[in-house]
Amino acid sequence: MENTVKPQPRRAVVAAAAGFAALAAYAIVGALQILVWNPLAAVPGATLGQIRAEMARADQPLTANWVLAWGMSGIVLATVVLLVTIVRMNSRVGPVVAAYLVLLVFAAPGHFFAGFGPGMSLADTFLVSGADHAPWGMLLYVVSAASLLALIVLIIRAGRSATAHAVRHG
Repeated sequence: MENTVKPQPRRAVVAAAAGFAALAAYAIVGALQILVWNPLAAVPGATLGQIRAEMARADQPLTANWVLAWGMSGIVLATVVLLVTIVRMNSRVGPVVAAYLVLLVFAAPGHFFAGFGPGMSLADTFLVSGADHAPWGMLLYVVSAASLLALIVLIIRAGRSATAHAVRHG
């Protein structure tokens, strides 16, 4: 009789899959925020096509190159962590989670810089603020801030655990 019970996935691989999903979602939402939602919120009543056409006429095109490069670099880094976790047979959950938290923390400044040019082009074309007009950019910054707090907690807990281990076995 064949054994139909499948082994449970390793916790580190599950954590890596969740981290990959979080980074991919961050990159997709970030790109949509910069290229679609923010322009539509900055120029209410206009279509994205109208906004892009007006920006092109003002020689302030809404180009996607840097935005897509930022998003893809995050997804590539998340994929590398996922693949390393899958390939390694002894990955621990803590370092995997820490790697994804670091990527989420650094996604915020990357998002800011990727959105700076398009935001300024919107501001110059439509005489509006270059800041976010749609709420999703702020949500991304909140996710990055929460990731930083989680990373600090993870580091403190790891330090305390190492200290306790050293005292017991020291």
